[in-house]
This record gives sequence, structure tokens and C-alpha cells, in this order.
Amino acid sequence: MTTMRAAVINETGAPDVLVLAEIDMPAKVNAEFLIKVEAAGINPIEAKTRAGRGVIAGIRNFPAVLGSDFSGVVVEAPYEAHPFQPGTEVYGMAPAPRVASGSYAEYIAVQALSVAKKPANLSHVEAAGVPLAAMTAWGAVVDVARAHEGQRILIHAGSGGVGHFAVQFAAYFGAHVIATGSTRNLGWLRDLGATEVIDYTSTRFEQQVSDVDAVIDLIGNVHDDTGTRSLATMRPGGLLVNVPTGSWPTFMTDAAAAGMRSTSYKVSPSASTLEVITRLIEAGDVRVHVDEVFPLSDAAEAHQALERGHTRGKIVLAVTES
Repeated sequence: MTTMRAAVINETGAPDVLVLAEIDMPAKVNAEFLIKVEAAGINPIEAKTRAGRGVIAGIRNFPAVLGSDFSGVVVEAPYEAHPFQPGTEVYGMAPAPRVASGSYAEYIAVQALSVAKKPANLSHVEAAGVPLAAMTAWGAVVDVARAHEGQRILIHAGSGGVGHFAVQFAAYFGAHVIATGSTRNLGWLRDLGATEVIDYTSTRFEQQVSDVDAVIDLIGNVHDDTGTRSLATMRPGGLLVNVPTGSWPTFMTDAAAAGMRSTSYKVSPSASTLEVITRLIEAGDVRVHVDEVFPLSDAAEAHQALERGHTRGKIVLAVTES
């Protein structure tokens, strides 16, 4: 077999530029896996890239395959003695489009350092919703904000893909978690571990929250100046972590003017981080929520659903036909 099905883009634009095509299978080289993809997660950065923003600079040729998250089965291991031999169920995050062709395809070739064994208690569809979102949340909450007992952390968009992991990680490490969300998600956010929840549809969070040590900003200023308003909730010298690409171009200047520290956060594939997250998932301390599942042929519809907003947790593509 030399070809495979993939959802590709031949140009940038609206979701309907995502089309199903038959393309060449990727070739495994050096310390890479060849993996049969069972499911692929959908992430906002891919929608931005499809539209001509995001990481479009990394795409040099069309057709291009988007997608970072995958869960699947090893077809070829990096070498004979590698612990993940053919047949092993794995998941991970590909560094697409810079290094790898993406995961919206039946097969993917990916570096060994991007791959971990799939959590035993998750299906492939559930596992595909984990890597990019969970590792982004881990990086922002644990590595950068250093969540700990007694710390007050405000997390915006707590019910989204990154947000629902961020709430769980911050709570796991003992922080006092304040999460914003819509009315229908308030109870769910409490179940995830939020100490306080704020309905952004009816309440100005900056009038209810104060003395925050860290803000995990998953919105920026693209909606109702959420990022700028967050500065009023923080203690002097607090830390703002802005995550969505291009969501608040002046965040560092604005934070400094308000007497706050600030940084962006960009996730990189890391099997070692994913292995830690896997242990938390298998222990029942962290869970993933998949809101909608689309077949690979409906990748355009999946992007439309993502861009409508209000997704609880993740949207996933079922790549392998049942």
C-alpha cells in the first residue's frame, strides 16, 4: 500500500477548503514511528492555519495535511529493540507542519520523542483529544505558573479544550481555581475542580475577583477585552500567561504598565510530559471530555463546529472507518 486517505487543504480559506483526498503515505525515516491513525484531535491552531494565519508559514507546499493530535497503532517502530513495537497502541502530538505531515490522515510518520503509550482506560477517540490541549495546559499551569497550594489562579474559557485540563491540573496541585464559563458549564467546571465559577454571560469577572496570583488567559482580547480586564483582578506582580496565538498582541506592554509579569506559552511535543499526564488519567485524577466526533470525510464540518465556539472539551475526527 503506497497511498492513504487524508483531509487536505489545497489553499487557505473557509472550512470548506478541507477536502478528502488520496495522497502518498508518509515515509518513516531515522528514529521515527509509522503509525496507523485511529483518531485525530481538532485544535484552534489548525483552524487558524487553514484560514491563512496560525502556523501557515510552516506550510511550503500544497496539498497540506493539518493536525497535531493522534491516537493509533504502531506499524513500524524506530528500531528493533524499541519498547513500542508494531501493534502497540500509542498517542501523541506531531510537530506539524514544520516537521511532519499532519494527523488528519490514515497514517503519520512522527519522531519517537513525540509518542507515548495510550492510556489503557481511554478509547482512541478519547485519547486523540488529549495531547496538544493537555500539554498546553500543563505547560501554562504547571511549568510556567507553578500551580501550588494556596495560589489563586484565574482560568478563562475553563470548559474548552485547553481550559478543562488547566482547571484539573491547577486543582490537582492544590491551587484555588477560579474559572470563567457559560451558564451551562458552571456545574461541570465545579466537577472538574474549580473552587469558584463565574458566568461570563451575566457577570463582569473583574468585579468579582481580586488578588489573583496568576491568570491563564485562553481568550486574549478577541472577545470583550477579556485579557485587558484580567489585569484588574491580579495582585501586584502577578503573572499573566497568554496562550492563543495572536489573541492580544500588546499583552506584554499592557501587563508591564499595570505592574504585572507576563509571558506567552507555546507547546512542544514531549513524550515525557505526556507520560506524566497518562499516569494522571489512568489514576482517575484527570479526564478528557470529547464533545463531538466527526468522520475524517467531514473534517470541514468539524472545523465549522470548532469555529462556532462553545465546545465543551474537544472535537475529534474518527479516522478509521468502523
